[in-house]
Amino acid sequence: MAKKFTLDEFFETLKKYNVEEIEGVRIEGDLEIEIEPGSGIDANLIGAIAMLSNYMQLIQEFGNFIYHTNMALTYLQRLSQALGIQMPAGMQMPSAQPAPAVQEVTPVEVPKFKIPEKLISAKFEPYKVEYPGTIEEVTLGATRADGGTREVTITIGGEKSLAFYNFDAQNPNIPVIAIDVFDRKPMLAKAVREHYEDVLEDPAEWAKKAVKDFGADLVTLHLISTDPLLEDTPASEAVKVVEDVLQAVKVPLIIGGSGNKEKDPEVLEKAAEVAEGERIMLASATLDMDWERIGNAAKKYGHVVLSWTQMDINNQKTLNRYLLKRVGIDRNSIVMDPTTAALGYGLDYAFTNMERIRISGLRGDTDLNFPMSSGTTNAWGAREAWMKDSPIEGDTPWGPRELRGPIWEIVTGMTLALAGVDMFMMMHPGALAVMKEWMKMLSGVIEESIENVDDWITMEV
Repeated sequence: MAKKFTLDEFFETLKKYNVEEIEGVRIEGDLEIEIEPGSGIDANLIGAIAMLSNYMQLIQEFGNFIYHTNMALTYLQRLSQALGIQMPAGMQMPSAQPAPAVQEVTPVEVPKFKIPEKLISAKFEPYKVEYPGTIEEVTLGATRADGGTREVTITIGGEKSLAFYNFDAQNPNIPVIAIDVFDRKPMLAKAVREHYEDVLEDPAEWAKKAVKDFGADLVTLHLISTDPLLEDTPASEAVKVVEDVLQAVKVPLIIGGSGNKEKDPEVLEKAAEVAEGERIMLASATLDMDWERIGNAAKKYGHVVLSWTQMDINNQKTLNRYLLKRVGIDRNSIVMDPTTAALGYGLDYAFTNMERIRISGLRGDTDLNFPMSSGTTNAWGAREAWMKDSPIEGDTPWGPRELRGPIWEIVTGMTLALAGVDMFMMMHPGALAVMKEWMKMLSGVIEESIENVDDWITMEV
């Protein structure tokens, strides 16, 4: 019959019967140990029990580790001996197992690396994508055979692939560059002004120098004197400058106003009239001005209209659709200007917008498959292009602005050329020269670009 008693009761029983020594007696049963603070239990025994608990936990987690098992059983055996309890047969110390024999590893022979004598030959295959759409071709200028007086005409557009992907002659027309001319002396950066110092008071001579000396493909004439905040020149008087420039140069013209939303439609309408037959481009029709009046003037006198929007592809689609559907302009008489933001002033946004427009046109969007123009002269609005030094105290030196300014215009132009721009409006003659040679090189017209990049980085400006 099982009986439960404590160690104190067990020892009291032995004392009661004057038992001093026990031999050959085996006590079987379950052992329960309760330890209370201050009970006087030997510290070694408490440590042994704590270690036992830890090792039993290790046994559960790592039962295959013989070392931990042996240590746990060792502490358990010591505890049993202290209490005079015989350990069950299933918990006897296991016999030592022989260490496993070390297997001999056969060494693997590593092949020696052989240095190739030459590079593997490969054939260059240009990446080709066939698009369903084609960019409209637009011709500016009219020769005598066409009823005008121009000696040359300029055709832009016609692309069937992205910019400079013309390995198989998919892009027939190289982008062109116009130089800006003004009908009154403007505020210009020193790096630009010094090239036109002798002609700033004469728009006709300015245009002539831009074409003959600097190689401009076209001339952009800005009638800024018509601005009501400046001279407020009447439209009928301002267009006399258009007649003078038409006589001075025989390349196609682009005519712009002052940017005044109320007066520009009148000015451009009058310019279209005096330049009838010359197929000029009217710059620009916008959604926030009387675009219909400008579009009708272009249609009536046989000109091209520049459709200008502020970096918004949806507005560009809308304005183009208005000109096509409401005005009835021919598809070969629209050029888009999605707005140029200069290097450091939103160039990435301008690039993304223009590239999206070009890809949409190539994919068949007939509201966007028109050539694009860039007002690259906006680069000169960046303070880094014209300021002598940084206005920030302790800033890194910017370097000579005589070189910095042209490079600012070049980088802006090059970036947008890769987005698909067909026409650039520029100012610095050195920037124009670099852009023209670079575009000819990418188009395959010339085999080599500038032999030494230092030629244009250190050129006299």
